[in-house]
Amino acid sequence: MSRLQVVSGKGGTGKTTVAAALALALATEGKRTLLVEVEGRQGIAQLFETEALPYEERKIAVAPGGGEVYALAIDPELALLDYLQMFYKLGGAGRALKKLGAIDFATTIAPGLRDVLLTGKACEAVRRKDKSGRFAYDYVVMDAPPTGRITRFLNVNDEVAGLAKIGPIHNQAQAVMRVLKSPETAVHMVTLLEEMPVQETADGIAELRAAKLPVGRIIVNMVRPALLDDVDLELTGAVARSAIAKSLSAAGLGGARRGGNAERLVGPLLEQAEEYAERHTLEREQRAVLTEQDLPLHELPLLAEGMDLAGLYELATELRTQGIS
Repeated sequence: MSRLQVVSGKGGTGKTTVAAALALALATEGKRTLLVEVEGRQGIAQLFETEALPYEERKIAVAPGGGEVYALAIDPELALLDYLQMFYKLGGAGRALKKLGAIDFATTIAPGLRDVLLTGKACEAVRRKDKSGRFAYDYVVMDAPPTGRITRFLNVNDEVAGLAKIGPIHNQAQAVMRVLKSPETAVHMVTLLEEMPVQETADGIAELRAAKLPVGRIIVNMVRPALLDDVDLELTGAVARSAIAKSLSAAGLGGARRGGNAERLVGPLLEQAEEYAERHTLEREQRAVLTEQDLPLHELPLLAEGMDLAGLYELATELRTQGIS
């Protein structure tokens, strides 16, 4: 299993939820996982029902078996200060630059620099070791930008390395790309069984492959339970209205008098069956598109009670059951 797990997906597919569940799944059996947020939305804090994350690695959950999940919300300005201290030993001068607004200006005027800092900080966590030589974290899970921008986000250090031919910036960019383009990294795509997210997923996978970035798995989120199979759907369309009304009456839903309210229920029931049949067909078509990507495919259920901390642990268990660990 790759040590850096990058999770992307179209907005609205629940990629942050999947990233959090994946971090929990990987932390079981005594492992340590770092869950990294790069978009500044504090979505991780909301999912784990904790206060807003500072720019420091903080334990936010304990996984089954005693594993631990830490979280980090990367602040580009503070990451740049770390970078200046690491390579140029600026110390107090760096803090002075922040007070003058130069740090904020640099990260705003050069979006590419911001992405360099975000990816660099995550890769540093992947490479970091303790005094005994053991990795500080068994896994790092990144809640990454959405599908439309994931390839450029991960590939920005290639561009920087090309621009800066020598020196610490060039060396740092190359070190980051060695991690991102190695078996240590896997980029997972989160989608729904809907046409637009599936198409964006297919396009994103093609872009990642073209950039030689390692694509991991496709995770279909919020899958609704199957109420009827193909045979049931065929029977539904063939059964006469009178037969349905008769069955409703036999079940006690038709009222006391003959026919009762059963006839009134037939129309709405058939409409619901038709809607279900249409959605079932659409979902089957979208699964076929995802299968064509030739990647491991996983599905997570739509939780009837909505998403809360208990639901997050439920999704983590589902991921482990499906072999993501």
